[in-house]
Amino acid sequence: MKWFSFLHFYQPANIEGEIIKEAAEKSYFRLLRLFEENSNLRMTINVSGCLLERMSELGLDDFAQRLKPLIKSGRIEIVGTAAYHAFLPLLPEEEIIFQIKEQEKILKKYLDTSRPKGFFLPEMAYSGAVAKIIKNLGYEYLILDPIAFSPKNKKDFNALKTYQDQASGLKIVFRNRAWSTKYAPDHFQRSLETERKETIITASDAELYGLRHEDQSAELEKVVKNSGMMTGTISEFILSTISPEKIILRSCSWESSERELLAKNPYELWRGKKNEIHRALWGLANLVIKAVHENQKDSGFFWARWHLSRGLASCAWWWSSGHDFSRHFGPLAWSPDELERGVNDLLRAVRSLENKKTRRQKINAEKQVARIRSLAWSKHWQKYF
Repeated sequence: MKWFSFLHFYQPANIEGEIIKEAAEKSYFRLLRLFEENSNLRMTINVSGCLLERMSELGLDDFAQRLKPLIKSGRIEIVGTAAYHAFLPLLPEEEIIFQIKEQEKILKKYLDTSRPKGFFLPEMAYSGAVAKIIKNLGYEYLILDPIAFSPKNKKDFNALKTYQDQASGLKIVFRNRAWSTKYAPDHFQRSLETERKETIITASDAELYGLRHEDQSAELEKVVKNSGMMTGTISEFILSTISPEKIILRSCSWESSERELLAKNPYELWRGKKNEIHRALWGLANLVIKAVHENQKDSGFFWARWHLSRGLASCAWWWSSGHDFSRHFGPLAWSPDELERGVNDLLRAVRSLENKKTRRQKINAEKQVARIRSLAWSKHWQKYF
């Protein structure tokens, strides 16, 4: 059996330190130990820049120090992303480029890496426009959910092929959604026992391995130690396949459903057509992005940029979607408190600007924030409490 695994390491920049420490203890250091104890293990990962910075602030530098030799040896392949987990398809090009280049700087600082070959879109949220930007910045491939594959060609879909995005020229590898959204080691064990010859590509959050799922019988460790299991990086998978076939991809995320795509609502968890909070939140975000980008020589720009980066994390929108993830080791995606983390940073970003010409933007932002809070807490007490 062959397993090509991609893991996404991320915690929001504005989250409490204790939450990051818990994720590190239960998941991140467990995965590092797995590599250190199994010399044949190979994998592809993404570590968001904001997580690396917060871990350093919290005295968890050991994570990066132990990760570096694994990357240098080629056993761990690292890919690029947006440093603060911004939802790229709904942002202006200038902000997209900033987030990507900021990630490159952070990877160089903490892991001493050059620009990676692959790229992870936060929330695996694809659009042709974003893919072109990523290609122009020098990246070579994306890993996506198979729902991005056009339904007109579903009968021709082969999960074990490498494709090429017609819009951007990037190579595309598709994850297996079914295996990625459950605790794969439990199911791999059955395949290994029957000596089934199959190749599986998974892509999931690193927090699944410990924080979200308590693996009391250590199935992950058993699977990795099994002599019948071979592992590899995504780049190694690409090299093992034939010349990629060009395809047209659909805008989507790793949570998209066919129903949402047919309704032309590919990003429902972050911009639901009927979600009034989402509309108000994007109105605030766009107002603040414009104000900050227009005032880069402002004496308060450093802090405005600092707060804007953190406020644009996709989490504020995710936590105001109300989607139920209980089937996939997740919670109900509803929390006004989590929403307010992002809202507060966006508000502080525009408040940080000193230019008197931003006064009208500040007033509008205050009004927007008051409305978002009213919408969120009214819904909370009426529907969820």
